[in-house]
Amino acid sequence: MTATITRKRVSIADAADALAVSPRTVRRYIAAGQLDAVRLGRKTLRIKVDSIKRFIDARPVGGWRA
Repeated sequence: MTATITRKRVSIADAADALAVSPRTVRRYIAAGQLDAVRLGRKTLRIKVDSIKRFIDARPVGGWRA
C-alpha cells in the first residue's frame, strides 16, 4: 500500500498509512475533531481526503513550511 491517496474518502487503515500513524491514532484524531469522517453503516467509517490534506498541511515537519 502506498501513501498516495486518489479517492474522496478512505478507510481508517488507508488514512493511518498516509499519516504514518496507527489506526487507533486515526480514531483518536476523529474523536478530537481533527479529521472529518463519515459513517457508512454501523461499523464502517471513511475519512475525507481533504481533511487528511488539511491535517498534514497544518503540521509542518521540522519547522519547514511550504
